[in-house]
Amino acid sequence: MGFKLAIILGLLLAAPAHAEINTALITDKRPPRALSEFGFFTDMASVIPDPALAPYEISSPLFTDYADKSRYIFTPAPVEPGLDGPLAFPVGSALIKTFSYGSVRVETRVMMHKETGWVGYAYVWNEDQTDASLKIAGADLQLETEYGTINYRVPNANQCKACHVGPTKAMQPIGPKIRNLNMGDQLAALQQAGVLAFLPDNAPAVPNYSDNSVSLEQRARAYLDANCAHCHAPGLPADTSGLYLNWEEDRPVHIGIGKKPVAAGRGSGGLLVDIAPGDPDASIMIFRMNSTDPGIMMPEIGRSMIHDEGLSLISAYIEALEE
Repeated sequence: MGFKLAIILGLLLAAPAHAEINTALITDKRPPRALSEFGFFTDMASVIPDPALAPYEISSPLFTDYADKSRYIFTPAPVEPGLDGPLAFPVGSALIKTFSYGSVRVETRVMMHKETGWVGYAYVWNEDQTDASLKIAGADLQLETEYGTINYRVPNANQCKACHVGPTKAMQPIGPKIRNLNMGDQLAALQQAGVLAFLPDNAPAVPNYSDNSVSLEQRARAYLDANCAHCHAPGLPADTSGLYLNWEEDRPVHIGIGKKPVAAGRGSGGLLVDIAPGDPDASIMIFRMNSTDPGIMMPEIGRSMIHDEGLSLISAYIEALEE
């Protein structure tokens, strides 16, 4: 099914708004024990979304051990689309993301905007694929997939905060930014679904890093933005490193070109700079992407295996840089 057709079908499902979602649970102090209690899906076994949910995709998604992801937005009111940062969803909103391998659902993560701010919880699906249970402490799962055996880590509540933290140190969404949603007819679909109050003028767009019709530099920057910039950006957890991999950054040294690490250690692999132009093997960035050692690998959480395609992309990008 093409992306445009999928959006059209999504619009048909998105109206009118439905009353089956238990909105009180989104703002309640305690999360429900079972995913089904929210009412996000009218049929749990078939994961048919409630008509009030709006499906969405991210142009350059985060790599999570090759898992497939389906994403939905629930908002009680349309959002004014700012061009910088995550959309400012009102209290009572929820973001629902399910991780799967083929037809097997592994977990569904729910981010909810409460009066006290954003919180996130993970729900692990049962073997019958009929419901998912709350796992506040996270879980370690061994999965047999087409990619081999995966030691899959379901994050605990604190690990969610490690990535989903904004400049004010409060938890916030990462993916739903206008520049990540601006693909095909998706912004128009989200407006018609009641997510966006209007369509922004001159909306920025980040390309899909898998799109070979886009320049190598743009693909590489899109990949680094998706996989690294939730920490490596001004005001975010890795700010003190001085390595800024967000899409907007344009200063070569802050992107890592010829940049020495702030604190050398095992994570540097004895190498001298984050990116050595023309020499991937001399670049700390490649060394850390090519590791699954918890004390070396980047990102630090969210994967247990090497993303071969991403590693090849960033290696090609560094190889093409002039010394």
